[in-house]
Amino acid sequence: MASMSMELRVSDNDRDRAVQRLQQAFADGRLDSGEMEARLERALTATSRGELQAAVAGLPDDVVRLGSKSGRVLRVGDWRVPRALRIESVYGRVRLDLSRAVIEYPEIDIEFQLTYGSAGIVLPPGATADVDEVVTEWGGVTCEVPGRAHPGSLHVRVTGKLTYGRLRVRNPRSWLGARR
Repeated sequence: MASMSMELRVSDNDRDRAVQRLQQAFADGRLDSGEMEARLERALTATSRGELQAAVAGLPDDVVRLGSKSGRVLRVGDWRVPRALRIESVYGRVRLDLSRAVIEYPEIDIEFQLTYGSAGIVLPPGATADVDEVVTEWGGVTCEVPGRAHPGSLHVRVTGKLTYGRLRVRNPRSWLGARR
């Protein structure tokens, strides 16, 4: 019996991300043209997460995991941002400043799993962020940048759970006056 998460229906955004992974794998020489065509068809017609995962099976995950049990997770300045970032923390704050970071992808995914602690993300000018899939039990989500992706601009998809904490997504100007 398939797990519940494998049976969930996929969105157009999920399909788009899978297509981007396939295109990158083809560009990197990991797929030949025949396999690329077959996997693209599978990805574009997928209706469940299980079907979509089958289309990208065996490709590099490109997920970087950061964690802390009781300290801060801090990334600022000139740092390389991965395509997907997963941050886990029991007690601690997270601050990701992407305003001067090296970002090679048009879209990145950031997933939070924070029990006690808040998170802040600073985006470069013109970047957008979708925070609709962030869940908080005792806290809130504040996003001061547009939520819809714009062609040619960085788009950040933020997901996850902050049990007792807040998430703030801002541009560099609004961050300057915020608490550090």
